[in-house]
Amino acid sequence: MDIFEKCQEFTRARILQDSGLYPYFIPIQNSEGTEAVIDNRKVLMLGSNNYLGLTTDPRVRQAAIDATNEFGTSCTGSRFLNGTLELHLELEKRLANFVGKEEALVFSTGYQVNLGVISCLVGRGDMIVTDKEDHASIIDGAMLALGELRRFGHHDMDHFERVLKGIDENSGAMVVVDGLYSVSGELAPLSEMTPICKKYGARLMVDDAHGLGVMAQGRGTVAHFGVTDDVDLIMGTFSKSFASLGGFIAGDEDILHYIKHNARSLIFSAAMPASNIAAALAALDIIEKEPERVDRLWEVAERMKSGLIELGFDTGDSVSPIIPIIIGEQELALIAWKKLFDAGVYTNVFVPPGVPEGRCLLRTSYMATHTDEQIDRALNILEDVGRELGLNA
Repeated sequence: MDIFEKCQEFTRARILQDSGLYPYFIPIQNSEGTEAVIDNRKVLMLGSNNYLGLTTDPRVRQAAIDATNEFGTSCTGSRFLNGTLELHLELEKRLANFVGKEEALVFSTGYQVNLGVISCLVGRGDMIVTDKEDHASIIDGAMLALGELRRFGHHDMDHFERVLKGIDENSGAMVVVDGLYSVSGELAPLSEMTPICKKYGARLMVDDAHGLGVMAQGRGTVAHFGVTDDVDLIMGTFSKSFASLGGFIAGDEDILHYIKHNARSLIFSAAMPASNIAAALAALDIIEKEPERVDRLWEVAERMKSGLIELGFDTGDSVSPIIPIIIGEQELALIAWKKLFDAGVYTNVFVPPGVPEGRCLLRTSYMATHTDEQIDRALNILEDVGRELGLNA
């Protein structure tokens, strides 16, 4: 059998392309944050993770420019060898303080954090326990690890406890969950999970890629629930609220020391360039000094959610600036995405395997920089498309 045979047989995406309903890899010509230019026309951006609107902030841009001028465009080496700058250490110290942990360690991407941390900590004979709706990077990290993967039903604490109870007491166990789920907008029930983890001696790692900059005045989901001392490892990324690229893990010094010397995705990858570090530092400065920016994000999100519910849309269990519009059937979700796109609103459509069968949805997400006029415009367009397609309950 030719290993490329599956490539020739992969027709799903081509069928969507031929039908005009292909919603992926759309090239953006220009972006001003809340609006983007696509095919020479402006669209209202409701599909970005730029929650605080900092990717276009002049201070963040200038910090990246200045760092490039001083350090060049690349570190040309891994953190392990010649790729550690003093800027890396400054960012790590600031991040550890920000999330309330002893130390932090910066990786080149958030995805690499999960790959490296999980695979180096969960060894042969150990158990990795995840929520069934955890991010793909968590699952991939678990697949790389030599331990056994066990999953529990989404937010099902009874099932979660049964899974932990069934683990041999001689096996190490690490639980890894998203803090803020990137599609549903739900929060992990950390206040319920932490005592169960303690009861069975399991360590807990929270992927707070979407929660940082959003929850608890930006300090994340762990801080929101007040369980910083009970969560062993906090993971975050810079590609959302921090307006950059990269990621980090934060925890106790001895655990970070081990990860630093054993996480292959850190040791064998080029380090974050100075421009990305400086941008993340500038974003962190703004988050700490301008709490009103997070307040505005929540004002936008709450106004948008109440508007969607009033119009009869199903927004699931979202309690965050990530607000899904649950549609159900795949073709209808794709048609809704296309009609909104043509009307000037950019959303993200999720179909299986990204969501369960019958649970197809449009993922919308909001920024502190969205204006009241933009919110009104989005709701008007959504109302028209919803009425046309019968999406409003």
